[in-house]
Amino acid sequence: MQVISNPAPTTLDAPRLLTRRPLVRASSLNKRYGRIVAVQDVNIEAYPGEVMGIVGESGSGKSTVLRLLNLEENADSGSYFLDVPKLENQDLFQLDRFAKREAQIFNIGVVYQNPHLGLRMRFTSSGNVAERLLLTGERTFETLREAARESLAVSEFPLNRMDDPPRVLSGGMQQRVQLAKALALKPALLLLDEPTTGLDVSVQALVLDTLKRLQRERSITMIIVSHDLGIIRTLADRVVVMRNGRVVEQGLTDQILEDPQAAYTQQLVHAKL
Repeated sequence: MQVISNPAPTTLDAPRLLTRRPLVRASSLNKRYGRIVAVQDVNIEAYPGEVMGIVGESGSGKSTVLRLLNLEENADSGSYFLDVPKLENQDLFQLDRFAKREAQIFNIGVVYQNPHLGLRMRFTSSGNVAERLLLTGERTFETLREAARESLAVSEFPLNRMDDPPRVLSGGMQQRVQLAKALALKPALLLLDEPTTGLDVSVQALVLDTLKRLQRERSITMIIVSHDLGIIRTLADRVVVMRNGRVVEQGLTDQILEDPQAAYTQQLVHAKL
């Protein structure tokens, strides 16, 4: 566990990761919006099959980090590498917009807090998933529909409603459609931005169970942003704590939540007790 004032790249905390190279390596990330410093000198490493949580109060910079990792925005400075075929040793921030879009489509999936950002609300649910599958060049209707069905089944979406548009679905089912769409091309990295916010507790539990099963069965690397420490405790192997755009502490989730060292982390944990 680390208390960080000027953070260096993440060290290996979990013994099961000792023999692996990081899948995600983002170094010295900086991002400003005018005079507002959103992210400052942030280093993120995530390993194959790991679930990393990023926590902090509103405005801490955690969602900005996720947008940078999803290539929705470029960092003002810093580098970002994914250890996947065709992208080894290539800084994703330095790719041209076409190569960057291809890297995003085939290697990164994202589930947004607001389903309207990830879904076309008037398309069918299966059509939303098929839209992502179209990017592979497949144009056969039956093939696309069957692949969409399989992806929806993986997210535990009720298949008897696959022709319903997301606008008529509950929040929990909308998130399952987002998850199916995000996983349709079997990305190496799944990013989740407050995926259970606004859902009933029972629905939250179902979504979390689905994510835990997917991580167990597919060993997919996940980075999840949440203000809910209970969700982070349930899902994450390691946690990064952010404040005012900087990392203040990081380490194994149980260590951070049971014995926080930074004063801010102590305040954050005790506020949630």
